[in-house]
Amino acid sequence: MRDVRGYEEKDPATLRQLTSGYPRFVLHPFTKQLVEHLTTRSPDLAGRTLWLTSSSSMAQQLQDHLTSAAIPVQVFAQDGLRGVTHSPSEIASARAKTFLQNVGGFLSSREAEDHLVRLKLRDAPYPEKAFEGNARAEVTQTLVRAIPGAQAEHVILAATGMSAVHAAFRACADVQEPRGRTIWLQLGWLYLDTIAILKKFTRSPADYVYVRDPLDHTAIARIFAQHGSRIAGVFAEVPTNPLLQTPDVAALAELCKKYGAKLIIDPSTASVFNLNVLRYADVIAASLTKYTASNGDLIAGVCVVNPAGPDSAELSRRISQQIEPLYSRDLARLAAQIGETESVLARIHANTRQVVAFLENHPAVSDVFWALHPASRENFLKLARSPETTGGMITFTLRGDLTRFYDRLNLPKGPSFGMKTTLICPFMYLAHYDLVTTPAGLAELAASHLDPDLLRLCCGVEPAGEIIAALREALE
Repeated sequence: MRDVRGYEEKDPATLRQLTSGYPRFVLHPFTKQLVEHLTTRSPDLAGRTLWLTSSSSMAQQLQDHLTSAAIPVQVFAQDGLRGVTHSPSEIASARAKTFLQNVGGFLSSREAEDHLVRLKLRDAPYPEKAFEGNARAEVTQTLVRAIPGAQAEHVILAATGMSAVHAAFRACADVQEPRGRTIWLQLGWLYLDTIAILKKFTRSPADYVYVRDPLDHTAIARIFAQHGSRIAGVFAEVPTNPLLQTPDVAALAELCKKYGAKLIIDPSTASVFNLNVLRYADVIAASLTKYTASNGDLIAGVCVVNPAGPDSAELSRRISQQIEPLYSRDLARLAAQIGETESVLARIHANTRQVVAFLENHPAVSDVFWALHPASRENFLKLARSPETTGGMITFTLRGDLTRFYDRLNLPKGPSFGMKTTLICPFMYLAHYDLVTTPAGLAELAASHLDPDLLRLCCGVEPAGEIIAALREALE
């Protein structure tokens, strides 16, 4: 926990131990090396800060974002690389980094590596298994088979899950705004960057509506009855992250259809392979980093437009224009892994049930949340492809001290999930450190029924007994 706090507080003693991290939060070493080479070799870049982006379009978006805050910038384009430069400034750097984090716009590490090889700064790309045929067709067809109702022309791959979320939101918002619809509903507490997109890119603060309880359908219906003609859309995670709450998706879809609102569903916590949600959504926006890229060595996302939904052709066109492309080597690596998804999920589901049973019966554990929590179990099962479906995510709280447990726990620790490797983290500390360390933040968490000491565990494919043994030892 000391290291968690050190990371969040930018303690040099902690940061100098980190060589890499989750790619939307920590610049990859290849990207750092490439930026250093460019800024030291080019007179035009001397003394300037350079941000390399995933596309020319993203560079333009970053430029617009910075200039809107009166930060002078220049667009960078050289030898297939693109980005934005500005004079050294902590404020400018923080704004640029946060924007690229929110929308998933950083340069791919594999693309950075290829440029390092081109510049003779590396001998060759790191050896890894890659799909040798048509990788895009392999990934797309696998997703079409996995998602009932999906059609290949409406499956749009993204460089990151957040690029998929951002593109889906922007496409729906742009379609709806000329109709006088600008209000967006956030159902429950969602992943931090999704919240950021909804807060930052709605037309005004009054157009962002946070519905604290995604299970209170009566309250949701009341909002539609009062503001339905102005509601652009609803964003729902199924289940939510981190409390694993599943709203009544069928009833929600009926409300959206009745009032002309768009419904975006993100099923990343349980995987697009597990839940039948496209029939209800206008757009699925999901991470393929989770479960599908189960080795934990790439990030990717996908938008799937409901071909039977209103404006489907226009939404597909707009999302295709807005979304950040998946780099060719990332796509080939994803295609090499995606065939394992169902077998990986089957092992994760089996482990999750056993770990939940252990935690629910341990006297040192207070609350346990998972996809089949009684509060929304029936809602989840209505969407599940099979009775065994759960996803791998579990969140829980302790009756004892968080630090003692976390420091003693002999499991891999990290902020992602959906890997073959089990991962655990003190989720609110990593995602919302500003809230767990301030009175106002703690009040906000309490209002949303979130314990600041909530732990997020995602089971991998190790023997369940090993995961349980590690938990038991730390809970003693």
